[in-house]
Amino acid sequence: MLTQQQRTIITATVPILEQGGEALTRHFYKNLFRDHPEVLPYFNQAHQHSGDQQRALANGVLMYAKHIDRLEALGDLVATIVNKHVALQIRAEHYPLVGASLLQAIREVLGAEVASDAVIDAWGAAYGQLADILAGEEGRIYKAQAAAPGGWSGARDFTVHSKTVESAEITSFLLASADGRPVLDFAPGQYIGVLAAVDGVPMRRQYSLSAASNGQTYRISVKREEGGKVSNFFHDEVQAGDTVQLTPPSGDFVLTQSDKPLVLISGGVGITPTLAMLAAALRGKRPVHFIHAARNRGVHAFRAQIDALAAQHPQLQRYYCYAEHEGEHDAPDAVGLLNREQLAHWLPASRDVDAYFLGPQPFMRAVKQYLRELGVPEQQTHHEFFGPAAALN
Repeated sequence: MLTQQQRTIITATVPILEQGGEALTRHFYKNLFRDHPEVLPYFNQAHQHSGDQQRALANGVLMYAKHIDRLEALGDLVATIVNKHVALQIRAEHYPLVGASLLQAIREVLGAEVASDAVIDAWGAAYGQLADILAGEEGRIYKAQAAAPGGWSGARDFTVHSKTVESAEITSFLLASADGRPVLDFAPGQYIGVLAAVDGVPMRRQYSLSAASNGQTYRISVKREEGGKVSNFFHDEVQAGDTVQLTPPSGDFVLTQSDKPLVLISGGVGITPTLAMLAAALRGKRPVHFIHAARNRGVHAFRAQIDALAAQHPQLQRYYCYAEHEGEHDAPDAVGLLNREQLAHWLPASRDVDAYFLGPQPFMRAVKQYLRELGVPEQQTHHEFFGPAAALN
């Protein structure tokens, strides 16, 4: 339990974190990887090189420091971190390693004069509090996953049942348990952890589950990323009949029960979790507006499937927007970047809807602003956090 003096010290460090948080987290990661190379598989090195991971961690540390007296104000941030950690299989024994490297970085970056013994003690207590919160919740989820029908703990072998090219960039992999036993159900919108050895180097990633839960198989749809070691490994090396290892489904970006019209808005590979959401929604009668933005027809995955569903289900209206398009074949409903005016035309007349949107960060920022300006209540909008979580991964 933090003392009041420790809380005061943490709050006093907020201006320092606002100015130099990324420098601190860069130094932290350098220390962590140098002293504990065994944790490298848990981290996406592409996010490290781009700086995304450092920025995410700096933001997470800053938010924690700002709300040290009201942790409930962190809202969805804790749930997002916990679910990412569960997919990666972060365990309680990892937290002391991270804590030691973080305190060392604070001392080395800020200097002994600023990072006095009292400051280090305060941050040690604060980190311990956060670690207890995260590890406790993660442990609860691990136990629930292992005890549920079809559930398991840790990594489980799956066989690639089929490999299907969906577009110029996206390929789907249908995965069945190697032991032939049932698998854990999941909520529409969740993702699964994938363990892979690329050139002998172990790596971990999360991929959205792109087909409805059926208790027997999982489907992931992987976009080939330039320089992406795992995505290129799946596209080029993984074939039907191969074995991959999965961790149980996780994630808090899930479809909730509601009678309101459903709006699903996606950009690029952000379409993948919306497919499971769409399948679940079409089991009922709620109206669904499915809006997808892609660069062009060549990279638009799952168009034929969505068109077939729209023909079968009168309550489904689908709209496509391509940044570029030539000719009359497979023409989209609009050409150019998705804008506010186009979105207003495609939304239900009533703004009392449940809206889920995801895709690249600039796309999500724009859609979030458009929905707000068009009168969709913010508490009825939901989006997934793409990229690194704001703590350990």
